[in-house]
Amino acid sequence: MKSMYTCISVLTLTALWSADALQAQQKIGFIDSDLIMEKMPEYEGIEQRLELMTVSWREELQRMDREIDRLEEEFELREVLFTDEVRADRLREIEERVVQRELYLEEKFGAGGEYFQWQRELLEPIQRQIFDAMHRIAARERYDFILDRSEGVRLLYANPEWNLNDLVLTELGIESEDAGN
Repeated sequence: MKSMYTCISVLTLTALWSADALQAQQKIGFIDSDLIMEKMPEYEGIEQRLELMTVSWREELQRMDREIDRLEEEFELREVLFTDEVRADRLREIEERVVQRELYLEEKFGAGGEYFQWQRELLEPIQRQIFDAMHRIAARERYDFILDRSEGVRLLYANPEWNLNDLVLTELGIESEDAGN
């Protein structure tokens, strides 16, 4: 029985040592794709197009807000003069306007709204360029893992030695003064 425990202990230590040896051979890097994208000349044009597209939507939201405010002020000023039926009708009208505004806001700026659909469509070619550049660097420099710390991945610490932002920018033909961490 004791020899079985010894054997298991030796196998466990060997497995741990092998895992450490394999881990020591891995090469890991990271990028910040948002930062890289902001340095790409095409990005500014996309941001301007998105901003122009949303101006009329924001104006419509402001118009709706003013209309709701007007109806609420009017209701407060005249509430004492209303019958129960008129009071209920006015409150229902205000609530309908609030719901319409919320639906409009969701349609334009919600998670599946027009803004994010346009953004995704316009940014996809730039993201593809970054992805392709990163893959060329990974193959050339033999990286095992490259993390993107812009969204969804949180790095509490990253050694700047492994920051690949400058390499990706260079690969894309963009001069970088300091791509940052």
